[in-house]
Amino acid sequence: MSVQSAAADVDVDLRQLFASLARNWLRIVLVTLVVTGLAFALAWLATPYYKATAKLEIGSRESEYTRPPGTNDDEKPILDEQGVATQVQIISSPDILKQVATKLNLDKLPEFDETLKMSALGRMLVLVGLKSDPFDIPPEERVLNAMHDKLNVYAVEKTRAIAIEFASKDPKLAAAIANGIAEAYIASKGDAKLESNAAATDFLAPEIADLQKRVKDAEAKVAAFRAQSDLLMGGNNAVLPTQQLAELSSELSRVRASRAAAEASAESVRRALQNGGSLDSVPEVLSSELIQRLRERQVELRANIADLSTTLLDNHPRIRALKSQLADLDGQIRNEAQKIIRGLSAQAQTAKAREDQLVADVNTLKAASARAGEQQVQLDALQRDANVQRQQLESYMASYNAVASRKDRRYSPVAASLIASAQVPSQPYFPKIGPITGAAAAASLLLMAIGTLLGELFSGRAMRPAAGARFTDIEQVAMPAARVEPTVAEKHDEGRAFGPYGEAAAGYSIAEAELPTPADSEPAEDRATAVEASEPSESMPEPRQSRLGEIDVEKAAEKLIASGAARAIFVSPEGDEAAASAVLVAREVSDAGLRVLLLDLTASGAASRPMLDSGLFPGITNLLASEAQFSDVIHPDLFSDAHVIPVGTADPVRAMRAADRLPIIMQSLTTAYDLVVVECGAADAHGISRLVGDGTEVFLSMLEADDQVTQAAVKLIENGYPDVTLVTPVGHEPPGTPVPGKRSAA
Repeated sequence: MSVQSAAADVDVDLRQLFASLARNWLRIVLVTLVVTGLAFALAWLATPYYKATAKLEIGSRESEYTRPPGTNDDEKPILDEQGVATQVQIISSPDILKQVATKLNLDKLPEFDETLKMSALGRMLVLVGLKSDPFDIPPEERVLNAMHDKLNVYAVEKTRAIAIEFASKDPKLAAAIANGIAEAYIASKGDAKLESNAAATDFLAPEIADLQKRVKDAEAKVAAFRAQSDLLMGGNNAVLPTQQLAELSSELSRVRASRAAAEASAESVRRALQNGGSLDSVPEVLSSELIQRLRERQVELRANIADLSTTLLDNHPRIRALKSQLADLDGQIRNEAQKIIRGLSAQAQTAKAREDQLVADVNTLKAASARAGEQQVQLDALQRDANVQRQQLESYMASYNAVASRKDRRYSPVAASLIASAQVPSQPYFPKIGPITGAAAAASLLLMAIGTLLGELFSGRAMRPAAGARFTDIEQVAMPAARVEPTVAEKHDEGRAFGPYGEAAAGYSIAEAELPTPADSEPAEDRATAVEASEPSESMPEPRQSRLGEIDVEKAAEKLIASGAARAIFVSPEGDEAAASAVLVAREVSDAGLRVLLLDLTASGAASRPMLDSGLFPGITNLLASEAQFSDVIHPDLFSDAHVIPVGTADPVRAMRAADRLPIIMQSLTTAYDLVVVECGAADAHGISRLVGDGTEVFLSMLEADDQVTQAAVKLIENGYPDVTLVTPVGHEPPGTPVPGKRSAA
């Protein structure tokens, strides 16, 4: 007796599931035909309805020749979405519909008043209480309710146009009602404008008469106050005292500056004379012509003394005479400087007297200017009041003239126009026999197919044991596990399902390739291998034990996590099929919570293609050829949280010219990720030398323990990699298939 170990050990047999559609095809077709026939009959017998559409444009219709003075179209607000929606509600309002119903006598038609021609079924429903009695509703309300049910008013998207749709059994009536609603709306807008114009004239006429009187009184007050205050206006529209005060203030400032300059000059000359300093630096002394001539004579005498001193002694009469003249010149210069001081002092005193006079005049004008300012303020207030009232009077008179002319001529431009009148429809919009029949056929066929598939699923007939499902025989728990050889068809199906690694993995179990020795293995219950076939096989050979001491994917992942390795280099001497080890180990480490990146350096992309389901992504060749950046070549694995850099789409020859950049790229990747897994394919020790760095583990991936694998391992050990580890993917799910309990592509 066998029991299933978990619900995840069964899968849906798609072939069996969809085969149920073929087995029940007759029932599906019959139900579809019946539903299609019923839909066709109902659509054929249904009363046809015709729909007519009229369109209105909402916008200004004012002409530039009739527009009031001082206004233009730009000053009028353009209706936004809310404004157009408001007009939609106005069009469908009961007032508009009542006008149309009265004009077209809709209350006389059974289509709008069911009490005129009620069917026997309707009367019976009213009697049993399943339908409200239409006689309880007023006739006018019954007509409006019927019109609302058949009316559809909406704003055309992204325009200021409104469409009015009306459906009726009579196509002519449908067009007449749609056009009637549009015309009633335009007429109501025109009547509203006429009423607005009449109300405006009634308001403006007495206001204008009152304003004329107030303007006359205000202007009279301005004239009387101006005559009483005797305000004289000067230049710059200022009163005369204020203007004189400004001029005297400017003159006072100039006189004060002149006095200060004269006093400063006299003080500088006086200080130079008292301190015995040179007068050459004083501007007033230098500007004196007499002093300049004395200075020139002084320079001449000093030059003569210097010339005679070369031949005569200091006590010579000529030398002494010249020095006496020089002393007299110095005295004359100082006397002239004293005169300059007295002149500057006199000038300062004159300026001081002028300043005192100006100060007195300014004080007098201040009082006069203050009085004039107060009077000017009162005058300005009266003038402003008169101007405001006059402007208001002019504005009212202009508006009154414009409104009165429109009222007399009954001119009321409506901000709406009929851009498309409703035409009599030739084809009914309901029912559409073809679409209704087709939709019924498609829906019934789809529902029958879904019902058949669900029935097959719930019955359990479409379920089969999952790939790798484990079943335990209660009577044989202690017996050694055996491998059952699959059939040729099963091998073929598994090879197709597993993609590039299917041929290597199909038909093998964990016991056949990676069962450890009893000394190093787990308990016997964990070493037991699952029986993969539903029926026992006659030949059950003993599982083959490897002689190279390889480890499985789980142990390789545990070794990398425990050692804290930053790089894992995988060499696959048997070709692309063995590259599954790198993918499986990367996913195992990623599932443990580490950040893992797989770098595919195989020529065919055997490691990255199962992780991305495509070989057209940019990758390491694009990065080496400077055609992409890191963010462009790093992609997420479809079946785990790991990341992958595929081979890429660039020219491999061009990319290999920059192979010296691989150490730099590896260093950058190890900085960003906890572990970088590199699948090198059938590379040798020299080929992986650029990829090795601190914290590197070298693995040799194998499918079978043959001489090729042994020679590759020996060469790696002899060339400086004594710690090479053999790992095998045999017995694990191929990389291209999602694992239960882990993230899948869906």
